Amino acid sequence: MKLKKFAAIDIGSNAIRILIANIIQTEQDVVFQKNSLIRSPVRLGEDSFTLGEISPKSLKRFVKTMKAFKLLMNIHGVSHYKAFATSALREANNSSHVIKTVKKKAGIKVEIIDGTKEAEIISNSKISEFINTQKTFLFVDVGGGSTEFTFINEGIHIVSKSFKIGTVRLINNLIDDRVWIGIENWIKKNSMKYEKITLMGSGGNINKLFKLSNIKDGKPLSKIKLSQLFNQLEKLNYEERVLKFELNPDRADVIVPAAKIYLKALEWSGGQKIYVPRFGLSDGMIKYMYKNFASRN
Repeated sequence: MKLKKFAAIDIGSNAIRILIANIIQTEQDVVFQKNSLIRSPVRLGEDSFTLGEISPKSLKRFVKTMKAFKLLMNIHGVSHYKAFATSALREANNSSHVIKTVKKKAGIKVEIIDGTKEAEIISNSKISEFINTQKTFLFVDVGGGSTEFTFINEGIHIVSKSFKIGTVRLINNLIDDRVWIGIENWIKKNSMKYEKITLMGSGGNINKLFKLSNIKDGKPLSKIKLSQLFNQLEKLNYEERVLKFELNPDRADVIVPAAKIYLKALEWSGGQKIYVPRFGLSDGMIKYMYKNFASRN
């Protein structure tokens, strides 16, 4: 048995996460184990989508987070890491300066990936465990700045598209009706050829919504139950959501617009349920890294 530790740093619009995973290689198989998952509530999208750049204050918090992650990787004995940034840094005018500063002060190299690559990495991570349960999936990953949609039929990726709609943009009223219309048209167009579509959801908000639903792991969240949760949360103000549902302060404001996106995707695809396998970009990054590592060895 051989053991290696990989780390995936997901620099999103609403938070920055690090996943440290054990890669256990045996003669028969490769096992991926989550070792540690830490989330830092640095909302880079708040700056990027409203100001057009990352502010000095947010950059300082970003650097502190990355320094802490670097120490964690050293303590765990991580041999390989990747740090991928998504829409917040993709759209920031000063992204080059931010990346250089993080590299200089924290010693971590950050790569900006586009929406297509983001969708591919996420949807590849655990699809194999679910393709036998339903024939056709619409995979939906809702982030702070963008949402990635992927149609998967019998385990084969058919088409993907990234839209500039996300929870941080929505709470800052930065989305107009044309974006919603664009998503509706794209989903309906690509749904026409399939008789039955089931959604698969990724992201911190759908994970939390699934947990609030009290449904057993592996079972789907119905459209009716998700709609009920959405209505309950929408009626409450920010403080009430934090207290009644025990939500983190940086989750309580974005969970409602996230639920809305998933409900719209269900409506436009004709889906009645959504599976929530609880994985995201960082999980996909671990397998992406291992695939590249294995091909070189």
